[in-house]
Amino acid sequence: MRSAFRQVVTSLVVFAFPLIALSALTAGGQQEPLPQHSAAHSKPFLVEFRNAAPGVAYVGSKACAECHGDINQSFMKTDMSRAMSLPSKLKELPGLDHPVTVKHPKANRYYQVYRRGADFFQSEYEPDADGKEVFRDEQKISYIMGSGANGFTCLVRRGDYLFEAPLSYYSRTKEWNLSPGYESTDLSFSRPIEGDCIFCHSGRPQPAEERGGKFKSPPFLELSIGCEICHGPGALHVKERRRAAPLRGNIDRSIVNPSKLPGWLADNICMYCHQGLDARALMPGKGYADFRPGTPLADTLAIFVLPIRRGEPPGDPLLQHFVPKTLSQCYVKSGGRLLCITCHDPHQQPTAREVPAYYRSKCLTCHTEKSCTLPLPARLAKTPPNDCAGCHMAKQRVQQISHSSLTNHRILARAGEPLPEIAYHMTTPEFPDLVYIDAIPQAAPKPIPPLTLFRAYSQLVQLNSEYAAGFDAALDSLAKAGSDDPAALMIMGLKLMSADVPQARTSAAEYFRRALAAGSTDPQNFELLATFQVQSGKTQDAIATIQRGLQANPYSPRLYRALAALYVAVNAHDDALKTMKKDLELFPEDSYMRSLLKQTENPDGKAGCRPQVPR
Repeated sequence: MRSAFRQVVTSLVVFAFPLIALSALTAGGQQEPLPQHSAAHSKPFLVEFRNAAPGVAYVGSKACAECHGDINQSFMKTDMSRAMSLPSKLKELPGLDHPVTVKHPKANRYYQVYRRGADFFQSEYEPDADGKEVFRDEQKISYIMGSGANGFTCLVRRGDYLFEAPLSYYSRTKEWNLSPGYESTDLSFSRPIEGDCIFCHSGRPQPAEERGGKFKSPPFLELSIGCEICHGPGALHVKERRRAAPLRGNIDRSIVNPSKLPGWLADNICMYCHQGLDARALMPGKGYADFRPGTPLADTLAIFVLPIRRGEPPGDPLLQHFVPKTLSQCYVKSGGRLLCITCHDPHQQPTAREVPAYYRSKCLTCHTEKSCTLPLPARLAKTPPNDCAGCHMAKQRVQQISHSSLTNHRILARAGEPLPEIAYHMTTPEFPDLVYIDAIPQAAPKPIPPLTLFRAYSQLVQLNSEYAAGFDAALDSLAKAGSDDPAALMIMGLKLMSADVPQARTSAAEYFRRALAAGSTDPQNFELLATFQVQSGKTQDAIATIQRGLQANPYSPRLYRALAALYVAVNAHDDALKTMKKDLELFPEDSYMRSLLKQTENPDGKAGCRPQVPR
């Protein structure tokens, strides 16, 4: 049961994997020294920009372009503007008139990407010993996620759901290969696009819920990243500018200008997508769509990283931009005034040829030609020549994304420079085992809600078993408070089931029921309740529970498997066959169900071997 408990916790883990850039406006603003990472602030944040207040509507980037045409044209040349696109982007790649084929390294499965007419497709198939196809699953590509800077992946649409496709394109090697995470497991077309991911890859997505991959119609109100991601909703600003309303003071406060924000608040805009990866946990009642530029990120999301330990190798640069920056001498000696927008202007992006000189000019706003101890002839002899960033901010391989690299944002005076002593003292008495990254600096401490801590520790315990105590403490706090959070209720029930006591199992089932009543759509929640019902001799109730699960998760192969097994258990032969065939229609790669169908169906149409019902 311990392994089952870990599996459920794993299913609840929410990681963000945005690959594209998200920052703020032009350089400027003020920044306090390195924040003391205390708990959340104790008094409401005063809204300085009026569009950061709740209720202001979004209008889309086209409305901004009416007055800011030059800025819009420049922005449309950046990677951010291409973070999400339609499949027509694939026309830029040669060779898709014929299938590009990739074999899975650990399974007898093959994947293809190709063009047919005006549309693009990916497919998966398996050959038998004679080369005959056992199955083929073909899905039309609906969206392209990623700018192409490192690569991009493809999304397919199945009903109201979006899923990742098995093949991604990698720009550095100029090849199609397995999407990240597919190397070890054949996920087919069943990896859902989660809310935490899509909000950092697109402009205005409409996920129906944070997890599960279900979207409203249309899935995107604005496809790619646009103006309002960094400036906040624009309805108030557009309305006032169109009627030439007089400004109230020297700054137009109808729209967020990140360069006019306190430095830490400007960096919060970038951290929304550029700082993870250990734990990102929503505050109670908040969703990813609730964050608005100009307000503290901590009001919506708590970001934690594991403390740095002496002697540890450098971490993966994926989603690790803010923290490495704060460990740079440039940041420390500037008193924290080195912001993301000091070097990055989201409105424009230098070409590959322009990059060395562009970022060198950023360095020279603080440094001089004499700051570099390397003689000029030696600098000019390098390729590219006199490249400050290339020398002091090396590229680092991304462990979680094959064939990719990202810039390490810790600026080094020289290679091998040790971390500053402050790197080992970033925890606080409130969080001795964590670093609370987006805590509001110099604010009075306020305890983080137990639900947010539970969500964070659910992720951290997967990285390090040392966080099991924190996870248990957060869960106990929720239990004592009578929490109605579906994920927490399911874990409470699973812990009771692990006690292996009849009365505890009955109490566990009640937790599973409460979780479903509170809105849980997790397939495991339905399975857990159905398992208890089978063990209690209520197989028909278990069938009804799994059917409810399929209504909430129409693309869950595990629920189809459970339902088919239950039908066989009660000798509902026709219903069992119907369920198996429906599963194979949706998931032709499901070898388990294909085997189950052969066991159940024989030439005269009567039931054969009975598969084992989960217990």
